[in-house]
Amino acid sequence: MSETTGLGGTILVIDDERNIRRTLRMVLEGEGATVLDADSAEEGLEMIQRALVEGPEGQRPIQVVMVDVCLPNMSGLQLLEKLCEIGGGTPPLPVILISGHATVTDAVRATRLGAFDFFEKPLARDRVIVSVRNALRHYQTEAELRSLRARARREIIGESRPMQELLRQVIKVGGTRARVLIEGESGTGKELVARAIHDASERRAAAFVKVNCAAIPRELIESELFGHERGAFTGATAQKRGLFELAHGGTLFLDEIGDMDLNAQAKVLRVLQSGELMRVGGERPIKVDVRVLAATHRNLRELVASGEFREDLYFRLAVVPIAVPPLRERPGDVALLCRYYLDLACHENGITPKRLSPAAQAALEAYPWPGNVRELRNVMERIAILSDGDIEIGDVPQEIRGDPEEEAGAPVGGEAVVQFGEGAVPPGMSLKAFRDSVERAFILQRLSEQNWNVSKTAETLDVERTHLHKKMKLLGIARGG
Repeated sequence: MSETTGLGGTILVIDDERNIRRTLRMVLEGEGATVLDADSAEEGLEMIQRALVEGPEGQRPIQVVMVDVCLPNMSGLQLLEKLCEIGGGTPPLPVILISGHATVTDAVRATRLGAFDFFEKPLARDRVIVSVRNALRHYQTEAELRSLRARARREIIGESRPMQELLRQVIKVGGTRARVLIEGESGTGKELVARAIHDASERRAAAFVKVNCAAIPRELIESELFGHERGAFTGATAQKRGLFELAHGGTLFLDEIGDMDLNAQAKVLRVLQSGELMRVGGERPIKVDVRVLAATHRNLRELVASGEFREDLYFRLAVVPIAVPPLRERPGDVALLCRYYLDLACHENGITPKRLSPAAQAALEAYPWPGNVRELRNVMERIAILSDGDIEIGDVPQEIRGDPEEEAGAPVGGEAVVQFGEGAVPPGMSLKAFRDSVERAFILQRLSEQNWNVSKTAETLDVERTHLHKKMKLLGIARGG
């Protein structure tokens, strides 16, 4: 919105003086704004609350509020306090306070409450227009941020603390131009994180170009990244633009950067340093404006130490390192992901929506998911396609639910397992069988106490969650099994 363009937007004016409301309406509508008005803070608050509920994601029917400080019953400052409560500490909309009897105390209080601006009557036309224009700009920036956050939440699924922290980092770094190194095990969703960073950036309308460095043969990677001229090598029958050029103005995502050979690393470093590249067989440099995001499942610091990765390139790429947590470190997210990918698989394959039985859900939650989210998604699609009706424990793959022969009270290690009450130890029972029986009964009791929440049970037992998973599999413990 330039200084010479109209205001646009919808402004709510709250003042008990009709002449003030009429004057502001004439000024603001003369600049292209839509004006709503109210003669009390109570009426204005109702209008704002309706707007916040009814407004679509990112945008709201009211963008700026102008309110008089001195109003009967509820004052403008009291209205601002209530808006802070609604907004969780800050007003959900820019609020401009106006007053005919302003005091320093009122101005300080308004600032502390997050008022966007504060000025006195009589109103100066130019002052009003400048203030409202700035408030509309602020609102638009916040609306875009809300939309980006909502989009990131849709793509990055998870309510656990590690995932909420990851989401916070994505939104924070997305609005910058910094290069980001995304680290994490295979299947954790590093590409989703890279795309969310791109979508949260000012480059989101431009290209997002991805390349898997591990999937391109070493002899071709330079041509893929930087392009080549006609005749540069055998088979180069035409000029080709490289991925850096295709990503000009946007984002280039270098996945599995740890598998790039040292020669290509040196050329990538030169592009990052100079902003220029040379096509294979080319004679003149080409300027490119690209934000580079990189990802790897390998430990680049160890590769640097062993001489397999350039230290200078590492520091260029890892301006902001972000770690994507493995699924085993995200307690509570497995159930959410299972439901999401089950629904998605049914939708994509034209299958009637299905539900997970408690036993099936428990088995899926107890599995450590070494392949992370990628493995989980594939399993849920397989289950959705092969199962008849809702998902029962028998529909869960055997490698996930454990040995079907190991049920409660079944043999473990080839010897009878019993639950001990007041009876004597069965004759001939070995020490190992006795120990396994007692341990199994103890873990079952703790799982029951925690409603089969494996993470909470691990906490009460003071063991790692992965260790408890292994112990449960060894002892044949499975909910509903």
